[in-house]
Amino acid sequence: MSDALRGLKDRLADVNALQAAAALMDWDHQCFMPSGGTPARAEHLGILTRMAHEAFVADETQRLLQDSHGEAETNEDRAMLRVVQREMDQKTKIPASLVAEKTRLGSLAHEIWVKARQDKDFASFAPALEQMFDITRQEAEHLGYTDHIYDALVDLYEEGATHADCVRMYETLKGPNVELVAALNAAEKPDDSFLYGDWDVATQRAFTETLIRAIGFDMERGRQDTAAHPFCTGFSVGDIRLTTRFKSYLPSAIFGSLHEAGHGMYEQGSPMAWDRTPLAGGVSMGFHESQSRTWENLVGRSHSFWSYFYPKLQASFPALASVGLETFYKAVNKVESSFIRVEADEVTYNLHTLVRFELESAVLEGSLAVKDLPAAWNDKYEAYLGIRPTDDSVGVLQDVHWSAGLIGYFPTYTMGNLLSYQIWNTMLQSVPDADAQIGAGKFEEVHGWLRDNLYRLGRSVPPKELALKLTGKPMGAEDYVAGLSAKYRGVYGL
Repeated sequence: MSDALRGLKDRLADVNALQAAAALMDWDHQCFMPSGGTPARAEHLGILTRMAHEAFVADETQRLLQDSHGEAETNEDRAMLRVVQREMDQKTKIPASLVAEKTRLGSLAHEIWVKARQDKDFASFAPALEQMFDITRQEAEHLGYTDHIYDALVDLYEEGATHADCVRMYETLKGPNVELVAALNAAEKPDDSFLYGDWDVATQRAFTETLIRAIGFDMERGRQDTAAHPFCTGFSVGDIRLTTRFKSYLPSAIFGSLHEAGHGMYEQGSPMAWDRTPLAGGVSMGFHESQSRTWENLVGRSHSFWSYFYPKLQASFPALASVGLETFYKAVNKVESSFIRVEADEVTYNLHTLVRFELESAVLEGSLAVKDLPAAWNDKYEAYLGIRPTDDSVGVLQDVHWSAGLIGYFPTYTMGNLLSYQIWNTMLQSVPDADAQIGAGKFEEVHGWLRDNLYRLGRSVPPKELALKLTGKPMGAEDYVAGLSAKYRGVYGL
């Protein structure tokens, strides 16, 4: 290894340590920190992210990166240099002061958002959100774009994606989604009233941990805690943290845990040799969401999954003893317009992300003011889902993302839905009896195929190239639309 490449890796390890420290502080903020610590924690996070940014874009790092390009001898090193060069091109355009301010504001805004949601009061959150959109606009201007301000932001989460790509994606899905929803609405809806109740939190926690262990999340290299909004974070390949939340709706924690475990297994699947390097982790948020949605929906909401786990759930919660498997399976796959995205059924889910995409696009364009978001949100829910939020807590305040400045992120959820079916159908060619294995409580082959063909690649292959490499075709809606229609027409007996 050349001196330049060795020096570059050493500097990147230093940057990684600063980023891990900031991530650990953020995890603690959302899970354990007393609210009184918010002002100091915001300053700490701002300083750490500024230090990491400055160390990464420093002249010495850039010199080592430039010198390393002609000296990389392995595909692994060349892939690392590609990833680092892309990040360097982005981060050298953004002032360190803006990076620090966004992180500081995000920490403060999270606490404001939590209270505003509890109080059902968007007005108390609006000033912080206005500031966050202003910072995000500045970020986009520094990054640069050709056609739409959104292009610079969505590319941060899904390399190569544009606003026009997102518009086309949603246009492709609207027709089939509306048609399927209409067909299901005309059918008799499953009863899911038995899923609501006063469910013991400790028992829920134990059951969800049983599930995530069974599907392959390594609890020796991870843990699960609770947060106001479920998320997954990590500080190394050997330390991945999941969160869930416990509500009166029993499936909330179950599917929240499976969803975050999908993210977590993707992170745990990177080679240990890549730990603390730019190659470790998921390649994009679209691919990351493909795995959370795979384990939440394609596995977790399947009949075979519950044919194995439902007796165990009944043993944990005797109130379900009189409820049959078929009734339970139909209930957790009930299609119905609802307010909460993270608890939405598969069929209506993309309408939730579409609302957010259109609203944040409008705010960035200047055609919608932040103060008018609640009314615009409610209007879109009424237009797309046929329901109108009764207050801000189930409306514009339900997601944590905007408080953290994750603007341009929401379309990647829908990209993940498309990719989940596309990757799953490819996997079935190698594991044709996957359904039978899941029904027997065996997940090693399914998890193993995903690990060997996707997780182990980390960030070494760009997302558009990875879709072709993995499935033989670009990301598209064909597999998703066909799979969704077949599943839910089956559930509803159509």
